[in-house]
Amino acid sequence: MGVTGPIRVVVAKPGLDGHDRGAKVIARALRDAGMEVIYTGLHQTPEQIVDTAIQEDADAIGLSILSGAHNTLFAKVMELLRERDAADIKVFGGGIIPEEDIPPLKAQGVAAIFTPGATTTSIVEWVNANVRHPAEA
Repeated sequence: MGVTGPIRVVVAKPGLDGHDRGAKVIARALRDAGMEVIYTGLHQTPEQIVDTAIQEDADAIGLSILSGAHNTLFAKVMELLRERDAADIKVFGGGIIPEEDIPPLKAQGVAAIFTPGATTTSIVEWVNANVRHPAEA
């Protein structure tokens, strides 16, 4: 994980979800805030996402899921990061995620979940406050 220069974030659309407007909006907001953003495009596997994050020396991965497969796909990304000694890469996500699914996702290591209505400003502020820094409890 890099410690100098701008924060590097991989923004990814895992699974079969074909709607990427939100991911592109977030990618642009992070970029406009001075971060380096690597957008992976649609239909990425957890393996592809983790490979990209490691190859790009990313500080964080932002996952966007609207398909309802968040429990499976987030868990696989977290598992692969641990297996590849890359658990220091922070993972955050957003999309259509029911409130009752958020605590189990956080228990798996997902640092933050942003649901519909979250502002780009709040996401940028969270990344600035929590990536490369310990999470505030």
